[in-house]
Amino acid sequence: MAIETKEEFLERILKEEKPKCPHCDQEMNLWEVPPVTFSDGLGWGVPYLFICFNDECDLYKEGWEHLEETVAQKASYRCMCYPGSEKYECMPVFSPFGGQGQVIDDQAQMAEEALKAATKKGFSILATCYSENDWPQALRMLLDSAEPVRVRTKAAEMMGDFGDLESLEPMQNHRFGNQILQESVAKAIEKILQRFASRECSYCAEIIAKDDQTCQHCGKDVST
Repeated sequence: MAIETKEEFLERILKEEKPKCPHCDQEMNLWEVPPVTFSDGLGWGVPYLFICFNDECDLYKEGWEHLEETVAQKASYRCMCYPGSEKYECMPVFSPFGGQGQVIDDQAQMAEEALKAATKKGFSILATCYSENDWPQALRMLLDSAEPVRVRTKAAEMMGDFGDLESLEPMQNHRFGNQILQESVAKAIEKILQRFASRECSYCAEIIAKDDQTCQHCGKDVST
C-alpha cells in the first residue's frame, strides 16, 4: 500500500465534502492534529480530523454536566470524525476554547491554492527541461523535497526518458520518503540502464555494460 504524505492527505480531504455533526447537524471544522500522543499513546493515526466546534451542540452542552457528575471533572466533549469515513468519536476538551487553535479551514484552503500554483509552475519548468533535454534541472527538482510530490514524480518519469548515466548515483543514494515516488525513481533508473545497455554490478553496485562478464570495478564474475 502506498504511503501518503501529509501534503497528499490534505490535498485529498480538501476535495471531499465536510461531514456534519450527528448531534447538531452543523458542518464540522477541519482540525490539524497536534504533535502529541493521545489516550493509549499511539496517536491519532491521521494528520487531520474534522471536529464540531458548535457551542450549541447537544453533545458539547450536555458533556459538561455529565463529566462533572461522573468523574468530578470540569470538561466536556467535542464530536470528531475521521476524514473519508463515518467514524464519529468524542474528543475531551477542558475549556470552551480547547482545541480551537488547531482549526485550519482558512489556512488549509490557502495551502491548497499554494500547492496548485507550485505544481503548475513545476510542470511548466519540467516541460522546458524536456524540450531542451535539460536533465540536470529535472534531477534537481526530483531531489528537492520542497517541490510538490506530483512534480517530483513527473520529474522521475522524465529522467527515465532522458536522464544520463551521471544521474544514476544521486538518484540511487537519495531517500525519497514516499513509496510512490520511490517506485517511480526505481523505474526511471531501470529505463536509464536499458537505454545505455548497462546494469548494476550485483556485488559493488557500480554501473557496468550489460554484456560484461567481469566487473571492471570489483573484479567479480558477473556472468550469471
